[in-house]
Amino acid sequence: MARTLAVKGSKKLLNAWAFYDWANSVYSLVISSAIFPIFYGALFRVAEVEKITIFGGEIARAPLISYVTSAAFLFIAFITPFLSGIADYLGNKKIFMQFFCYLGGISCIGLYWFSLDNIYIGLICYFFGLVGFWVSFAFNNSYLPDVAFPEQQDAVSAKGFSMGYVGSVLLLLFNLAMVMKPNFFGIETDTEGIAEIKAMKYSFLTVGIWWIIFAQYTFYHLPKGYKKEGERKNIILNGFKELKLVWKQLGNEIKLKRYLIAFFVYSMAVQTVMLIATYFGEEEIKWGTDNERTTGLIVSILVIQIVAIIGATVTAWASKRFGNVQTIIIVNLMWVLICVYAYFMVTPIDFYIGAGCVGLVMGGIQALSRSTYSKFLPNTTDTTSFFSFYDVSEKIGIVIGTFMYGYIAQVTGSMRNATIFLGLFFLVGMLLLMRVNKEKATI
Repeated sequence: MARTLAVKGSKKLLNAWAFYDWANSVYSLVISSAIFPIFYGALFRVAEVEKITIFGGEIARAPLISYVTSAAFLFIAFITPFLSGIADYLGNKKIFMQFFCYLGGISCIGLYWFSLDNIYIGLICYFFGLVGFWVSFAFNNSYLPDVAFPEQQDAVSAKGFSMGYVGSVLLLLFNLAMVMKPNFFGIETDTEGIAEIKAMKYSFLTVGIWWIIFAQYTFYHLPKGYKKEGERKNIILNGFKELKLVWKQLGNEIKLKRYLIAFFVYSMAVQTVMLIATYFGEEEIKWGTDNERTTGLIVSILVIQIVAIIGATVTAWASKRFGNVQTIIIVNLMWVLICVYAYFMVTPIDFYIGAGCVGLVMGGIQALSRSTYSKFLPNTTDTTSFFSFYDVSEKIGIVIGTFMYGYIAQVTGSMRNATIFLGLFFLVGMLLLMRVNKEKATI
């Protein structure tokens, strides 16, 4: 008997869509934000080196990972239009979401073998972990107008991010226990490595397994997608053609176009902060011992995640009270102040305070940005192309942000100087947002 799919707007379908945040957010927390940056720094400290020879040149650890991140997002921005065009014409975007989910999960497992001796293999796994996470997440974002009605989108978007924070914190607590008390889990220092570093490697395994297993609930309930009607020609290039058509449509959608420009600028800074925050704390803050550094950084990440749950909920409430765009403007102003504060951070207490402030605005700006874009969309079933445009804009912004951050850190010798650079992006984004509702707003 054929399975009956959940209908648009139903609790079952909304929960299934939001649950993918629970599945994949462990990557963004454990890999991108917490354990991997600490692990990466520890490898260099144990080897007593600050620079490594790679790709024919010598480069410091912070610019190296920043450049690899930029390359990954450039690749993501390039392939997303190809995939969205094919998905539209096949009427099956779920299969692409599944493929990149599994690619990301397997890459996380591959990070277990990351070492300075196998630096190329390690960076490839890091590269494809990013690709798997962001491309699968892009397809999940494109489902939002398909699964939720406009009046449901703010709440379910915030719910997704909140579920992601809760799930990722639970796994991080388990990983933290392994790193801080490796002997309790039977992990000991031996000829194969230091116990704490081995525990971090086991953490990468848990992320890949968690991600793949919990994603199955989402895949079970999500529909395949809408099939593109009409003649099928140049399917491979159709994604780029769709982006071109979306760009033309923006000429008639003034508010949407203004919002996208503002989003491009401030999102560049948001994502860069999320990607480099722990590297900044690991390198620029005076922690004392290595154990204090590891504990302090992970506690900071936990603070961010816990406060972010509150931040996402408060931001959703504020959007109903004051409007989406006005709320995002205020959040951008808060980001500007955080970037200025980050420049003067020195002690662990400074970093904890900054982490709490970041958590307050991080989840809110992500959830609200996604749902605001969805609300501005014209009436269409071709949501994949519009969200592809959204994601390509975001990824190109990240390429610029992470590359410039790495470049400034490399040239000046300090990641601290790059925080002011990010603050300028938030300031410009805030000013651009003020233009969105120049005429009367609808949201």
